[in-house]
Amino acid sequence: MQLDLIGGSIIERAQQLFAEIENQPLESKIETINLLRVMLHKISPFATEPVDCVQWIRLESVKANDYNPNSVAPPEMRLLEHSIHEDGYTQPIVAWKNCDHYEVVDGFHRNRVARESPAVRSRIKGYIPLSIINAERQDRGDRIAATIRHNRARGKHQVEAMSDIVVELKRRNWTDERIARELGMDQDEILRLCQITGLADVFSDQEFSKSWTVEGAITENDFEELTDDLEELEAEVQVRTVNTNDETRIFHTYDKWECYKAGFYASSKEGTTRMECEEAYRKFLSDLPAFADALDHVIHEWKHSCEHYLTNRAMNRIAWLGQAAACYALGIPAVYRSGFYLLSEEEQRLANETALTALNTWLKDNGRDPVTMEEAYSYDRQMEIY
Repeated sequence: MQLDLIGGSIIERAQQLFAEIENQPLESKIETINLLRVMLHKISPFATEPVDCVQWIRLESVKANDYNPNSVAPPEMRLLEHSIHEDGYTQPIVAWKNCDHYEVVDGFHRNRVARESPAVRSRIKGYIPLSIINAERQDRGDRIAATIRHNRARGKHQVEAMSDIVVELKRRNWTDERIARELGMDQDEILRLCQITGLADVFSDQEFSKSWTVEGAITENDFEELTDDLEELEAEVQVRTVNTNDETRIFHTYDKWECYKAGFYASSKEGTTRMECEEAYRKFLSDLPAFADALDHVIHEWKHSCEHYLTNRAMNRIAWLGQAAACYALGIPAVYRSGFYLLSEEEQRLANETALTALNTWLKDNGRDPVTMEEAYSYDRQMEIY
């Protein structure tokens, strides 16, 4: 009974304070509420749980990370926007405080909706809900690990981007044991991911889906011998690859690929973030005259690359041409091909048709029959290898 009286007294006093807050200007009101939440969080029995203290932070103070291995296709993005528009933000964005801004750890696409949807942005008044974690973690590797844990808990991540991250953590002197513990992997998975990135330069003859995203993963069963020695490669080291039974296909070792020399398989572009590269990729593909011009240079100047890839009927040649053109014109590696997702469906269709025109031009110039869009996506796939 005494507890009820004390509680009632506290609630009554709180109601009086809240009435004062209600009359404050918007920015001041939000700042006050955030501070009160922090004060309550400090005395909460759940003070160790970040979700116990959700803060509303101005969008200008929140920045996306450049290592998130997830991408969401346009239909899923539209569904996410619709969900947030109809139901509101039911989950906060997980973020880390970094000096004068907050860096997104989880919720990259919820953050995008807040920025890109006029209706949602207006409703949340230019703010976004954050659950702030690990303030003491200054190391980038720790933040990457937090992002991967969130992604893997939902079962969503891209293999190639994950392999890049594992290699980066190893370069930061993380042991396999620490990577396994922090990312929830086993030793075999770490080995496979290292192989995917470490061998991308040589064993990169992978299949492409219609959404321009690499499918499949290379394993140790896809090659007989590993070497960095070009002389050994030229001495006919046998490498298993897609569509080897096609007598019309032309093969070249990677050292002859013009795309390789141009940085097609690099894991990053120096001086630019993932978001900047993907946006540049989108802008380039939507500029059809510039895109067509770069494609023309690729099919006429990258002789060995085109012979190696465009004679492979078991891969998405439309996707390869788009990525090659972006690399030729902008120096953007194929790892940022998810910029394609930022195009509208109509822009994607026009980009695909532009690439198909270039493909058929190359095929005709080289004495080969033209193909339809479906055939260009992939004709006669050989899934038994990948």
